[in-house]
Amino acid sequence: MKKLLIANRGEIAVRIARACRDYGVQSVAVYADADIDALHVRQADEAYSLNGQRPIETYLDIGKLLAVAKRSGADAVHPGYGFLSERADFARAVIDAGLIWVGPNPETIDVLGDKVQARKLAQQVGAPLVAGTPGPVEGAAQVLAFAEQHGLPIAIKAAFGGGGRGMKVAWRMDEVAELFASAVREAEAAFGRGECFVEQFLDRPRHIEAQILADKHGKVVVVGTRDCSLQRRNQKLVEEAPAPFISEEQRQCIHQAAHDICAKAGYVGAGTVEFLLSQDGTLSFLEVNTRLQVEHPVTEETTGVDLVIEQLRIADGLPLSFSQTPTPRGHSFEFRINAEDAGKGFMPTPGHITAFQPPSGPGVRLDSGVTSGSQVPSTFDSMMAKLIVTGATREQAIVRARRALAEFNIEGIASVLPFHRAVMDHDDFTGAGRFAVHTRWIETDFADQITLAPRNAMSADPGVLRTFVEIDGKRHELGLPAELLRGLSLNAPATAGERTPPSEVDDPQALRTSVAGNLHTWVVEDGEAVNAGQVVAVIEAMKMETSILAPADGKVRIAEQAGAYFEAGSIIGRIETAH
Repeated sequence: MKKLLIANRGEIAVRIARACRDYGVQSVAVYADADIDALHVRQADEAYSLNGQRPIETYLDIGKLLAVAKRSGADAVHPGYGFLSERADFARAVIDAGLIWVGPNPETIDVLGDKVQARKLAQQVGAPLVAGTPGPVEGAAQVLAFAEQHGLPIAIKAAFGGGGRGMKVAWRMDEVAELFASAVREAEAAFGRGECFVEQFLDRPRHIEAQILADKHGKVVVVGTRDCSLQRRNQKLVEEAPAPFISEEQRQCIHQAAHDICAKAGYVGAGTVEFLLSQDGTLSFLEVNTRLQVEHPVTEETTGVDLVIEQLRIADGLPLSFSQTPTPRGHSFEFRINAEDAGKGFMPTPGHITAFQPPSGPGVRLDSGVTSGSQVPSTFDSMMAKLIVTGATREQAIVRARRALAEFNIEGIASVLPFHRAVMDHDDFTGAGRFAVHTRWIETDFADQITLAPRNAMSADPGVLRTFVEIDGKRHELGLPAELLRGLSLNAPATAGERTPPSEVDDPQALRTSVAGNLHTWVVEDGEAVNAGQVVAVIEAMKMETSILAPADGKVRIAEQAGAYFEAGSIIGRIETAH
C-alpha cells in the first residue's frame, strides 16, 4: 500500500495516521461538518469532506468513503473501530473497488458477526461455553422450556447484536415472555433483525479477552489477555493487561480457545476473542470482535507489539513480525476519557473544551482525538481520549495511574475523570491479591459513590482565530486576523443557528432537554394524557439515548418536532395540568 484512507474519526483516526507515518505510507482523513477542525483531520496528510453531519450521512456512507478513496488516490482502507469496522458489506465494497482492506475477510466477518454461528464454531473447537440454544428461538415458549431445563437466570440475546443492545436477563419465570418480546423489539430497532437466542447467564462475571493476530500465511498468535470488567451499560470504561488474578490454567484455556476459534474461522488480521469468567470459576466464550479494539494500547504497552503496524503488514501480505505469545513486560491500565457526567448516570456532555491539559511522566501514554479548543459534537461517540498508564507491576501501575489522573485537567465540559480517580482508590479494584469488580459493579456496588463532575466556566474567545475552506471538497486551512472573524472561529463556542435556547424562567410544567442532542422521537402524541415520571420523548446524544420524563400528570403539548438539535435545558413542550 502507498496511501491509506482512514474511514473513521477521533482518537483512533489519529492513532492510525501515526502508524501510517511509522510504516511509511500516506494517510487520508475524512470528516463530517462538525469535525473540520478535529485533531485527526490535522494529523493526516490529506483530508476530505463527507458533506454531512450525522453518522448515517458521513462515516457510515460507504459510497462517499469509496468516492474519497478514488479521488485521493488511496489504495487501502482502514476502518478503525465502530462505524463500518465490522460490516462485511463494507469490506466487500472496498475489495470490489480494487483496494486493500485492512481487516478480516468479509466471509469471516459474516460468520463471526452472527453470534449463533460463532457459538457453533466455538463448540466445534471445544471452547468453554455455557449451555445455550442451538439457534434462534421461535417464540417465548422455547425460551421458557430452556429456562425450565437449565434453570435461571438466562440471557436472551440478539443474534446479530452487540454492545448490550437486544439483550435481556430473566431472573423469574413470569418475566420471560415479556423480556423475550422486548429483546426482539430492541434487536429489530438496533440491527434490523429480531432473531434472538438464549443461553445461561453468569451472574456477576468478569469480562476477559484475548488479543489475536493472524497473517495470510496461516499463522495465528495470541498476543495477550486483557480484563475489561469495569463497564457501564455494557460499555467498557477501564481496561488492563494482562488480565490479573486468574490462574495459569485459566490463562492457557483462554489462549488455546482464542487460537483455535480464529484458526477454525480462517481469521486474518487483528481480532479479539471475548470470554466471561464467573465468580465460581466458570469460563464461557462470549463473542469475537473482528476489528481493532479500543483497548488495544494496553496490550501494546505490555508486549512491545504495535498492533496497528501489524495490521498494515498483514494487509500487505507480510508475515507477523513475531511467532509466539510475548512474555508480558509489566502491567498497563487504560482509562477512557469520555465527555460524560458519571454522577448523572453517565449523561453525555458535548460542548467546547476550553482547557485540555493531560498528564505526562514515566509510564504515561495519551491517545487523544481532542486538544484545548476542540469541539465535542453531540452526534458522535463521547470518547475524547484514552489515558494509558504502565508500570513494572500492577501495584506500580496503580500508583502511577493515581498520579496521572490527578494531573489530568479538562475544562469547559464534564468528563469521567472524577469517576476514574474514585475507582483507583477503591479496594474492590486495587486491593492486593483480590479482584472484586464485575461487569455490573458500577451500577450496583459502586453506584452510590459516583459524584457529579465539575463544570467549568467558558473561557474568553482566543485572540487569534483560524478558519478553513474547502476547495472542491478538499480541506485547506486559513489564518486570519481575529477582528475579522471574531466569534466565527471553529475554535470558539458555537452560538449561531442554535434552536430554542434554554429558558431562564422556572416553569415546573416545561418539558426540557436534559442533555444537548437531537430530539430523536416523541413516544406520545400531542394532547395525550400522561402520568408524572412517564417517558414522553427521547434525546439522542453521542450514540446514547436519554429519556425525557413528564414532570407532572397532565396532557402533553408538543412545541418542537423530532429531528432537530437542541441545547441542554431547551423547552420542547409542556405538560398542561388540570386546575
